[in-house]
Amino acid sequence: MRKPSIILAFDTHHNSPVVSLRFEKDFGLITKVKSIKSAAWSQSQGYWYIPREGFNLNEVFEAMKDVAWLDYSALKKNESDDHKEVAKKKPDTKSQVIIPQAYTDLLDQKRYAENTKAIYLSYFADFVRDFEKRDLKEIPKEEINNYILELIREKKISISQQNQRINAIKFYYEKVLRRPTEYYDIERPRQEKRLPSVLSKTEIGKIIDSIDNLKHKAIISTIYSAGLRRSEVLNLKLEQIDSERMMIKICGAKGKKDRYTLLSQKLLILLREYFTAYKPVEWLFEGQTGGVYSAESVSKILHRAVKKSGIKKYVTPHTLRHSFATHLLEQGVDLRYIQELLGHESSKTTEIYTHVSKKELGKIINPLDDFG
Repeated sequence: MRKPSIILAFDTHHNSPVVSLRFEKDFGLITKVKSIKSAAWSQSQGYWYIPREGFNLNEVFEAMKDVAWLDYSALKKNESDDHKEVAKKKPDTKSQVIIPQAYTDLLDQKRYAENTKAIYLSYFADFVRDFEKRDLKEIPKEEINNYILELIREKKISISQQNQRINAIKFYYEKVLRRPTEYYDIERPRQEKRLPSVLSKTEIGKIIDSIDNLKHKAIISTIYSAGLRRSEVLNLKLEQIDSERMMIKICGAKGKKDRYTLLSQKLLILLREYFTAYKPVEWLFEGQTGGVYSAESVSKILHRAVKKSGIKKYVTPHTLRHSFATHLLEQGVDLRYIQELLGHESSKTTEIYTHVSKKELGKIINPLDDFG
């Protein structure tokens, strides 16, 4: 797998039902697991675990989605006899919900990403649990609206989570039951229109120049110069660097689509120097013991570089991608080409960069500067 795997399974710890998280030792993953509420380390069993009571698969997914794949297939299987005995003493009603098999089957048939499946199953399970004594096929949209509204008021769910829960419910009524979209019409929240944080070319230069490690410099330079997502740079293979055409092929990116993006002349020189020094075998950027480089490490590299360069802005790997797109726009590159380079499905997604570009706004004379 391209990311390290975390295997989730039902277990018992000191006679209490838990969900165990098993993975090869990785300090980046350990740091992430520690951020999960109620997660603890079992010295005797040699695994991390979360008590079954209150366990939330989506919470685990949100914490780990950028750094690991979650293998939760064991959670679908019947619990062990030992666990059943413990469950009799302390019933765990959250685990007793039954999701229609057709729902799970269709997620697999449509080849939804594992992380997306985890979200849908978790949120739809909550929905089924709330209407456990009802026939799901007979629940009117007014009650479903009230269910979402209650989550907003009582659980204070975010706009993003609200949309995800709606999608999980809509999947059942519109895809599994094949009902028309009009049948199920939940009001969507207004999306927050936040502009992306963008760095200047000078700031990008300072960040890259502050990195002494050759591999680290190559990683950050690749993200910026090709406008890549963090997952895309980590999943690059050697053969995807096309020095003849000066292009980089991105395979199986968001939406499971391939695309080409730019290969900088300066980056090519840097990558050749890096290749000579590190000799990667399969992945362009490999970990110390081979395999895919850690996503958490990329963030740490950038964080240290930003701090060392003296830049006070909040910067993430995605900030480099935003900056790449904005700088292309300011250079006069057509928005349609930028859309292709970034792999955006809709042009509206790319148009956000027109709001942060100084190309046109820079021509406006500030009235304060017009004083005599």
